[in-house]
Amino acid sequence: MNLEAFLHDLHFEADRARPPDWEVDWTDAPLPYKLYRGLPAVPLSLEVPLSLEEREAPAAPGLRGIGHFLWYVFGYTQFYQSVFAGDAAEQEAAAVQMCRRFVPSGGALYPNELYVYLKIEDLPAGVYHYDAARHRLVLLREGHFDSYLARALGNRCDVSACFGAVFVSTLFWKNFFKYHNFAYRLQGLDAGVLIGQLLETAKRFGFASGVYFQFLDRAVNHLLGLSEREESVYAVIPLSAEPSTAWFADRPDDAREIDDAELCRELSAVRHEHYVRSRKVAAYPMLIRMNEASMLASTRSFRQLREEKNVDEEGRAVALPRVKRLSYDLASACRKRFSPEADFVRGHVSQSQLAALLQEATASFRYRNDLDGAHEQPGCRVSLYGCLHGVEGIPDGAYHYDSDANALRRVRPGDHRFRLQQAMSLHNINLFQIPLCLHVAGDRNHLITELGYRGYRIQQMEAGMLVQRLLLAASAIGMGGHPLLGFDANSCDEIYNLAPQGKTSLIQIPVGPYRPRPRLGGSLHG
Repeated sequence: MNLEAFLHDLHFEADRARPPDWEVDWTDAPLPYKLYRGLPAVPLSLEVPLSLEEREAPAAPGLRGIGHFLWYVFGYTQFYQSVFAGDAAEQEAAAVQMCRRFVPSGGALYPNELYVYLKIEDLPAGVYHYDAARHRLVLLREGHFDSYLARALGNRCDVSACFGAVFVSTLFWKNFFKYHNFAYRLQGLDAGVLIGQLLETAKRFGFASGVYFQFLDRAVNHLLGLSEREESVYAVIPLSAEPSTAWFADRPDDAREIDDAELCRELSAVRHEHYVRSRKVAAYPMLIRMNEASMLASTRSFRQLREEKNVDEEGRAVALPRVKRLSYDLASACRKRFSPEADFVRGHVSQSQLAALLQEATASFRYRNDLDGAHEQPGCRVSLYGCLHGVEGIPDGAYHYDSDANALRRVRPGDHRFRLQQAMSLHNINLFQIPLCLHVAGDRNHLITELGYRGYRIQQMEAGMLVQRLLLAASAIGMGGHPLLGFDANSCDEIYNLAPQGKTSLIQIPVGPYRPRPRLGGSLHG
């Protein structure tokens, strides 16, 4: 199968992405976290702050602060036990136990891993893996690598002005074992929600941040000691106590081109043993092919995208009330965030709640990245649409949210819940109970024309980043959201008339009031 056909099937013919006879061997499932063996480790404090308000100025962290930061980004935070009713005739129930992180993940499999390059007090400078299972840092390579990392990023970042950098990777087998090739789509989205959580958490800790989607892949993987046929870095996020304008830069016009082989020769290879748990790991050739096709071997391949404004659709505009941006405790919103299924209930949604939700999600989504440079216009690549029902003062219909005008632009009037329910492949949610069924939309060709095959995973990551902002905002106003990929994209695209605009629905998020299910839960912190 050629790669474009593979990506088309992932999005429009998802059933083809997994063989019909694919059987998941849960007894041989991989761990949802990576465990290194025989390496020096530094324990981190579990006496985490119980509230996180946004700080006004960047701040330099110590080891204690870094530990708290990583815990809120990707640590194991809560333990739950729920009881699900079995067959009614048998009157049985099954208890399900789960360790939870603050970010959602397809099937709770968490295919991503976090690595950090740190230069802080109380810790030897070097590259570490964040061991989420034990809340500690595992030393992979000791030393200062400012020059190496700066060149791997195309000399677009003054790494010496940063106290560190975070690497978000994908470990392919962690969710391929369940989803087969469909895992490739999930891996980009999972990386995106993780990056979204990281950026929001960085604001609360006073860290300046930026996202590099383009870097020399093999050089960065070489620095971390990763096997690219097993795991690969998807994004690099430097962190600094200085404003990002002081260290996040566009590539100089006279910068020398750098190749990955040139950099890799500067560092000796390291290979560390790690534990997967699976006794048998199946082959995943399409994921390897996609990863190889997405790699950048030279800085001459780095691109910036032109700033393009979304063209407003014709149709009646519904102005939303002017509301202040949400000011909320991130720690509380994370603890309360919940993905309802049968737990959604019919309830009242006001215009002010809707305005606060959409405004906060899109405003917090603005971030510094290497595609936009100084412009910070990610909203031109992914945008929000939604089918509304029963919202106070707003006629039922399909709308596009115009963030610049804080208005809804009606695409198609009417109640679309029946069509949305028909479009679902797994009817685990009753959409007739839900007032807001939102969709993140993006380029129908997945940015391949502009960025090659790397564009697909970048698009999925940006969609995931916007989804996480939506979920946090929903939690802050007392509602729940459940990200879904089990829907027919073509059917939803027809509702919003997206195909003529060159767009498609990337992910579906029902949002609304819910009734928490009975469960036992406890926090995993000191």
